[in-house]
Amino acid sequence: MHTSCKLSNVAKNYLNTFHCISDEMICKMTEAELNNSISWNFIAQMIPHHQAAIEMSQNLLQYTTFIPLQNIACGIIEEQTRSIETMQEIQCSCGMRKNCSQDLCLYQRRMDQIMQNMFSKMSCAPDTNQLNVNFIREMIPHHMGAVEMSKTTLQYDICPQLKPVLNDIISSQQKGIRQMQQLLRQPGCA
Repeated sequence: MHTSCKLSNVAKNYLNTFHCISDEMICKMTEAELNNSISWNFIAQMIPHHQAAIEMSQNLLQYTTFIPLQNIACGIIEEQTRSIETMQEIQCSCGMRKNCSQDLCLYQRRMDQIMQNMFSKMSCAPDTNQLNVNFIREMIPHHMGAVEMSKTTLQYDICPQLKPVLNDIISSQQKGIRQMQQLLRQPGCA
Protein backbone atom coordinates (compact mmCIF):
# COMPACT_ATOMS: atom_id res chain seq x y z
CA MET A 1 0.00 0.00 0.00
CA HIS A 2 1.50 3.32 -1.11
CA THR A 3 -0.29 6.24 0.56
CA SER A 4 0.36 9.62 -0.98
CA CYS A 5 -1.76 11.70 1.45
CA LYS A 6 -3.83 11.61 4.63
CA LEU A 7 -6.75 9.36 3.82
CA SER A 8 -10.37 10.15 4.64
CA ASN A 9 -12.42 7.55 6.50
CA VAL A 10 -14.36 6.85 3.30
CA ALA A 11 -11.13 6.26 1.38
CA LYS A 12 -9.82 4.03 4.18
CA ASN A 13 -13.00 1.93 4.10
CA TYR A 14 -12.89 1.61 0.31
CA LEU A 15 -9.18 0.76 0.26
CA ASN A 16 -9.34 -1.70 3.17
CA THR A 17 -12.04 -3.65 1.34
CA PHE A 18 -10.11 -3.46 -1.94
CA HIS A 19 -6.93 -4.78 -0.33
CA CYS A 20 -8.83 -7.66 1.33
CA ILE A 21 -10.37 -8.61 -2.03
CA SER A 22 -6.98 -8.35 -3.74
CA ASP A 23 -5.24 -10.46 -1.08
CA GLU A 24 -7.91 -13.16 -1.34
CA MET A 25 -7.61 -13.17 -5.15
CA ILE A 26 -3.83 -13.54 -4.98
CA CYS A 27 -4.16 -16.42 -2.53
CA LYS A 28 -6.81 -18.25 -4.58
CA MET A 29 -5.00 -17.76 -7.89
CA THR A 30 -1.59 -18.85 -6.60
CA GLU A 31 -2.98 -21.78 -4.60
CA ALA A 32 -5.47 -23.00 -7.23
CA GLU A 33 -5.59 -26.78 -7.63
CA LEU A 34 -3.88 -27.42 -10.97
CA ASN A 35 -3.61 -30.63 -12.96
CA ASN A 36 -2.37 -31.85 -16.35
CA SER A 37 -4.90 -29.83 -18.37
CA ILE A 38 -4.08 -26.27 -19.44
CA SER A 39 -7.79 -25.69 -20.07
CA TRP A 40 -8.67 -26.73 -16.50
CA ASN A 41 -5.79 -24.74 -15.04
CA PHE A 42 -6.78 -21.54 -16.85
CA ILE A 43 -10.33 -21.80 -15.53
CA ALA A 44 -9.14 -22.63 -12.00
CA GLN A 45 -7.06 -19.44 -11.93
CA MET A 46 -9.38 -17.16 -13.90
CA ILE A 47 -12.51 -17.73 -11.82
CA PRO A 48 -10.99 -16.12 -8.68
CA HIS A 49 -9.57 -13.36 -10.90
CA HIS A 50 -13.05 -12.59 -12.27
CA GLN A 51 -14.65 -12.94 -8.83
CA ALA A 52 -12.25 -10.33 -7.47
CA ALA A 53 -13.15 -7.91 -10.30
CA ILE A 54 -16.84 -8.35 -9.46
CA GLU A 55 -16.24 -7.69 -5.75
CA MET A 56 -13.94 -4.72 -6.49
CA SER A 57 -16.64 -3.23 -8.72
CA GLN A 58 -19.33 -3.79 -6.07
CA ASN A 59 -17.05 -2.09 -3.56
CA LEU A 60 -16.62 0.94 -5.83
CA LEU A 61 -20.37 1.21 -6.46
CA GLN A 62 -20.91 1.84 -2.75
CA TYR A 63 -18.92 5.08 -3.03
CA THR A 64 -18.72 6.54 -6.53
CA THR A 65 -21.17 9.08 -7.94
CA PHE A 66 -19.31 9.27 -11.27
CA ILE A 67 -21.83 7.77 -13.71
CA PRO A 68 -19.38 6.71 -16.48
CA LEU A 69 -17.41 4.68 -13.92
CA GLN A 70 -20.62 3.27 -12.42
CA ASN A 71 -21.47 2.04 -15.92
CA ILE A 72 -18.06 0.40 -16.31
CA ALA A 73 -18.32 -1.26 -12.88
CA CYS A 74 -21.81 -2.57 -13.67
CA GLY A 75 -20.50 -3.89 -17.00
CA ILE A 76 -17.65 -5.69 -15.24
CA ILE A 77 -20.10 -7.32 -12.83
CA GLU A 78 -22.41 -8.45 -15.63
CA GLU A 79 -19.73 -9.66 -18.07
CA GLN A 80 -17.57 -11.43 -15.55
CA THR A 81 -20.49 -13.09 -13.78
CA ARG A 82 -21.55 -14.51 -17.15
CA SER A 83 -17.96 -15.58 -17.90
CA ILE A 84 -17.65 -17.38 -14.55
CA GLU A 85 -20.91 -19.24 -15.20
CA THR A 86 -19.68 -20.33 -18.63
CA MET A 87 -16.31 -21.46 -17.27
CA GLN A 88 -17.98 -23.44 -14.48
CA GLU A 89 -20.24 -25.15 -17.05
CA ILE A 90 -17.33 -26.25 -19.25
CA GLN A 91 -14.59 -26.87 -16.67
CA CYS A 92 -15.15 -30.64 -16.26
CA SER A 93 -15.35 -31.36 -19.97
CA CYS A 94 -12.41 -29.04 -20.68
CA GLY A 95 -10.44 -30.80 -17.98
CA MET A 96 -10.51 -33.93 -20.15
CA ARG A 97 -8.14 -32.20 -22.62
CA LYS A 98 -4.69 -33.22 -21.31
CA ASN A 99 -1.36 -31.58 -22.15
CA CYS A 100 2.20 -32.88 -22.16
CA SER A 101 4.44 -32.04 -19.19
CA GLN A 102 6.67 -29.75 -21.27
CA ASP A 103 3.72 -27.61 -22.39
CA LEU A 104 2.31 -27.57 -18.87
CA CYS A 105 5.64 -26.38 -17.48
CA LEU A 106 6.12 -23.65 -20.11
CA TYR A 107 2.50 -22.53 -19.76
CA GLN A 108 2.52 -22.33 -15.98
CA ARG A 109 5.88 -20.54 -15.90
CA ARG A 110 4.45 -17.85 -18.20
CA MET A 111 1.19 -17.64 -16.24
CA ASP A 112 3.13 -17.21 -13.00
CA GLN A 113 5.10 -14.33 -14.59
CA ILE A 114 1.90 -12.65 -15.79
CA MET A 115 0.23 -13.02 -12.39
CA GLN A 116 3.25 -11.70 -10.46
CA ASN A 117 3.47 -8.71 -12.80
CA MET A 118 -0.26 -8.04 -12.37
CA PHE A 119 -0.11 -8.38 -8.58
CA SER A 120 2.89 -6.04 -8.45
CA LYS A 121 1.30 -3.36 -10.63
CA MET A 122 -1.96 -3.50 -8.69
CA SER A 123 -0.14 -3.11 -5.38
CA CYS A 124 1.94 -0.20 -6.72
CA ALA A 125 -1.15 1.93 -7.39
CA PRO A 126 -1.01 4.78 -4.85
CA ASP A 127 -3.75 4.94 -2.23
CA THR A 128 -5.44 8.34 -2.43
CA ASN A 129 -8.73 10.01 -1.54
CA GLN A 130 -9.69 9.91 -5.23
CA LEU A 131 -11.59 6.62 -5.22
CA ASN A 132 -12.45 6.71 -8.93
CA VAL A 133 -8.78 7.12 -9.84
CA ASN A 134 -7.79 4.43 -7.33
CA PHE A 135 -10.22 1.96 -8.90
CA ILE A 136 -9.01 2.67 -12.44
CA ARG A 137 -5.33 2.41 -11.49
CA GLU A 138 -6.05 -0.91 -9.81
CA MET A 139 -8.38 -2.32 -12.47
CA ILE A 140 -6.29 -1.53 -15.56
CA PRO A 141 -3.44 -3.91 -14.56
CA HIS A 142 -6.08 -6.41 -13.42
CA HIS A 143 -7.66 -6.35 -16.89
CA MET A 144 -4.23 -6.43 -18.57
CA GLY A 145 -3.42 -9.57 -16.61
CA ALA A 146 -6.58 -11.30 -17.85
CA VAL A 147 -5.79 -10.31 -21.45
CA GLU A 148 -2.25 -11.69 -21.21
CA MET A 149 -3.39 -14.88 -19.47
CA SER A 150 -6.00 -15.45 -22.19
CA LYS A 151 -3.57 -14.76 -25.06
CA THR A 152 -1.04 -17.14 -23.51
CA THR A 153 -3.63 -19.89 -23.13
CA LEU A 154 -4.68 -19.56 -26.78
CA GLN A 155 -1.13 -20.57 -27.80
CA TYR A 156 -1.64 -24.11 -26.49
CA ASP A 157 -3.75 -27.16 -27.25
CA ILE A 158 -6.92 -26.36 -25.33
CA CYS A 159 -10.55 -27.38 -25.18
CA PRO A 160 -12.49 -25.91 -28.16
CA GLN A 161 -15.25 -24.70 -25.79
CA LEU A 162 -12.71 -22.50 -23.98
CA LYS A 163 -11.56 -20.57 -27.06
CA PRO A 164 -14.64 -18.30 -27.35
CA VAL A 165 -14.40 -17.56 -23.61
CA LEU A 166 -10.77 -16.48 -24.05
CA ASN A 167 -11.61 -14.32 -27.07
CA ASP A 168 -14.47 -12.68 -25.13
CA ILE A 169 -12.15 -11.94 -22.20
CA ILE A 170 -9.57 -10.39 -24.54
CA SER A 171 -12.05 -8.18 -26.40
CA SER A 172 -14.12 -7.07 -23.39
CA GLN A 173 -11.14 -6.34 -21.17
CA GLN A 174 -9.20 -4.49 -23.87
CA LYS A 175 -12.32 -2.36 -24.39
CA GLY A 176 -12.54 -1.79 -20.62
CA ILE A 177 -8.88 -0.73 -20.47
CA ARG A 178 -9.46 1.84 -23.25
CA GLN A 179 -12.58 3.18 -21.52
CA MET A 180 -10.83 3.55 -18.16
CA GLN A 181 -7.79 5.22 -19.73
CA GLN A 182 -10.14 7.75 -21.33
CA LEU A 183 -11.92 8.37 -18.03
CA LEU A 184 -8.62 9.18 -16.31
CA ARG A 185 -8.36 12.18 -18.65
CA GLN A 186 -11.85 13.47 -17.78
CA PRO A 187 -12.03 16.20 -15.12
CA GLY A 188 -15.04 14.61 -13.41
CA CYS A 189 -13.17 11.38 -12.70
CA ALA A 190 -11.05 12.80 -9.89
